[in-house]
Amino acid sequence: MAGLSSFFHRSTDRIHRSHDFWNDKRKGFVMASVVAMLALNLLFLADLSYLYGVVFKSTYRVHNFKMLMVDFDGGLIGQSVNGAYQQFQGNTFPTLIQHDVSEYPTEADVREAVCKGHYWGAIYSHRDASSRLSAALAGGDAATSYNPADTVTYIWNGARYPSFSQGYVQSNLAQLATAAGVVYHKVNGTRAAQAVNVTDAAAVQALLNPIQGVAAPIQPTTHGTRVFYNTVGVIMPMLINFFFVMALNGISAQMQFLSRLPRLDNWIARSVLSVIFTFTAALVTTAFTWEYRESWAVSAGDFALTWMVLWLFMHVNYYVYDAITAFIPMTFLAFFVFTWIILNVGAAVAPFELTAGFYHWSYALPAKELYDVMTSIWSKGCANVNYRALPILFSWWLVGTVVSFFSTRRRCDDAMAAGAAERAKWEKILSGDEERQGRIGTAPSANADLEKGEDPSRTPSTAAQSSA
Repeated sequence: MAGLSSFFHRSTDRIHRSHDFWNDKRKGFVMASVVAMLALNLLFLADLSYLYGVVFKSTYRVHNFKMLMVDFDGGLIGQSVNGAYQQFQGNTFPTLIQHDVSEYPTEADVREAVCKGHYWGAIYSHRDASSRLSAALAGGDAATSYNPADTVTYIWNGARYPSFSQGYVQSNLAQLATAAGVVYHKVNGTRAAQAVNVTDAAAVQALLNPIQGVAAPIQPTTHGTRVFYNTVGVIMPMLINFFFVMALNGISAQMQFLSRLPRLDNWIARSVLSVIFTFTAALVTTAFTWEYRESWAVSAGDFALTWMVLWLFMHVNYYVYDAITAFIPMTFLAFFVFTWIILNVGAAVAPFELTAGFYHWSYALPAKELYDVMTSIWSKGCANVNYRALPILFSWWLVGTVVSFFSTRRRCDDAMAAGAAERAKWEKILSGDEERQGRIGTAPSANADLEKGEDPSRTPSTAAQSSA
């Protein structure tokens, strides 16, 4: 309670709010506060509008997901898959592109096309699937051995934007395979019912369940933390580097490194510390990613590669913050940092197939390239766009390295200027004290002149000469 009472106690060294001292300051305080509130609201409005716009009406762009269709069967089952697609075709369903068997002669070729990222998914009918179904309807051993799962298979890359690929690719492929069975009954149901051996239970079962799609994903990614990889997983490496740069700047200023140590020595020290910190921070980030991977099939080699690309990404962000803290006033620093984070999250949060064309400039941002490289690592080399992603990341790093020379020079110059201004202030204060001491020292002589009836405006030496 003592602390609370002291809060309300009137201070003797402070000026009351009604004092005339505040007359000229109230208006300035209110105006500055209003401007700050307005600026922050506009900042959040602009940045979050940008971020929300990334996935605005994304369901109407699902048709931009291209899916491969290969009919190895060449019979009713393949026709049923195509017929099912005709029912779903539209902006809210992926586009199914059919290719001839001569272009993709084996199932492995279809899988490879998805792995390379040419298609988001694929569906194909199995060879002789329609013939096996016709034989099963007649009963006998063919009916007993008939497997509806040996008719249609669909593929997608589970590590490639897992939330979106599972929501828009996997689910629609499964829906397409299920609908193929319905279409089969519409197209051939009457004929099949006439041909079925009703005395054979296996044959009847084949008629009732002719087609069953089988999922064959590339690198299944179903664990819960997958939703963080292109959201929080992008934000945390950026934030931790901002905090490090702020701490490094504060320590350097407090220890007078910036004002006393040569510029080159400052640059070397900061560069070495940044390499060490980003190296360890990338290790920590990779470690907690692996800690919660559950049954996700990633290897020690994937861990090392993820660590290295995160290291590069973090060092890029160190250079960004090193530059802006040198050239942007502290008042506006939060505006840039928040915008920088939002832009990068917007670049990585969703595949560009679902975003408006305006957002495709984000290919130039490091977060987009980071996530694309990590997707390739986690899916064992699939969806490989390293030919684009790594040069962009290294370009950011190279430019940042060059700019860091100038930011260090600016930071050192500012520290030296601040030190010179501080010294000048103290010299002025000390010189003022000396003048006051001088005036105090001349006071006895002036009093003596007054006692003698002399003019106090005359100097003591003049008064002495007059008396002589």
